[in-house]
Amino acid sequence: MVDAGTRRPALILAVAAVIAMGLAVRLVPLGLPAGVVKYAGSTLWGAMVYGLIACLRPDAVVRRLALVALVIAATVEFFRLVHAPWLDAFRLTLAGQLLLGRLFSLWNLVAYAVGIAVAAGLDAATRR
Repeated sequence: MVDAGTRRPALILAVAAVIAMGLAVRLVPLGLPAGVVKYAGSTLWGAMVYGLIACLRPDAVVRRLALVALVIAATVEFFRLVHAPWLDAFRLTLAGQLLLGRLFSLWNLVAYAVGIAVAAGLDAATRR
């Protein structure tokens, strides 16, 4: 049985680290190629979604956490196909770009899945 009381703080720290890495990749001029910046950020975003879900349910089965994270990430990506003036205005802000993104891309779904898979793999390894 997984001890949620000891896992949650570690998960919160891991999510904070992933967020810091994602912000650094996206906002700090590291000299990385644009494609690396975009997809590394998306991969880290997927890992962050997994981590946030795991923080809510640290004792849940890894496979279930990964599935929920993937559904949420895909929902957010498909939500980019929805346009309303207020929503498009929010998407132009830094917060909107980081949280929702601006343009739909199937490649983002692949990057999210990679990030979720890596995070789930690390989560599973720490449970052993």
